[in-house]
Amino acid sequence: MAGREKDNLSLSHFDAAGNASMVDIGTKDKTVRRAMAEGSVVLAKEAYRLVKSGSVAKGDVLGVARIAGIMAAKKVDSLIPLAHPLAIDQAVINFSFDDTNNSIHIQASISCTGKTGVEMEAMTAVSVAALTIYDMCKAVDKGIEIHNIRLLHKTGGKSGSYLRDVK
Repeated sequence: MAGREKDNLSLSHFDAAGNASMVDIGTKDKTVRRAMAEGSVVLAKEAYRLVKSGSVAKGDVLGVARIAGIMAAKKVDSLIPLAHPLAIDQAVINFSFDDTNNSIHIQASISCTGKTGVEMEAMTAVSVAALTIYDMCKAVDKGIEIHNIRLLHKTGGKSGSYLRDVK
């Protein structure tokens, strides 16, 4: 562990000895926190057509994926070991179709008034929505790919705002 002490001090989920540690947010002020994340699901032509037309045998793929993403955002503390439980104020999941690439773009916006950010909630919402699309379409296309899950921006808290430079 010798060469890592300096690195661990800059990462909030490690203590001085390099042990995993939940961040103490007890003295932090509550602020409005917002985060937006995105990702995409690439499908074979037939699976894409079925989703877009609403003809997948299992039902409303995007409706189910939206609910799954919202539910996942509310349960991040059960999935990520050092995440704090948060009372989410709002979770919005949107989808758009890219006919050129047979892909579905997923965007999640999450907000809360709290002591810690909602970046993990936004990225988890996108991830679970994407996995739900896979699950509902795998009978037609097992080669589905999930791409580029990433934070787009976040506001609130001591570290301020972040905006991804998308080129």
